[in-house]
Amino acid sequence: MIIIGSDHGGFELKKAVTEYFDREGIEYFDYGVHENVSVDYPDIAFPVAEKVAAGEYEKGMIFCGTGIGVSICANKVDGIRAALCTDHFTAEYCRLHNDANILCIGGRVTGVGVALDIVKTFLSTEFEGGRHERRVAKIMSYGK
Repeated sequence: MIIIGSDHGGFELKKAVTEYFDREGIEYFDYGVHENVSVDYPDIAFPVAEKVAAGEYEKGMIFCGTGIGVSICANKVDGIRAALCTDHFTAEYCRLHNDANILCIGGRVTGVGVALDIVKTFLSTEFEGGRHERRVAKIMSYGK
């Protein structure tokens, strides 16, 4: 299952993504925000990332105005490999080579059509493994 969250800057994009999930029967939990009100993005990004890191959810998606703030927050949580994606290619390769477990997108810089393509690619692409396993292991062991 997927956990999804946004601040006010990513609210409209999150809404479009949850509507897509509903149409496609994709199970998700919406951590919030549930209305377009100002909220500090760390208050959404940290709990979403913590729940993915704890194994409560397989993957997460977090949206803010640019995607930068939430990706910085998520990557501070042990066990997280959050990727800020801007197109199909970055979404594909964050999964193929980095086994990213959280997708970040900027709602003020990415149109809904492109964002949905990114979401679909992120969800449908499997980690390639092989030589990339060694690299991901190095990332995950750093600082421990």
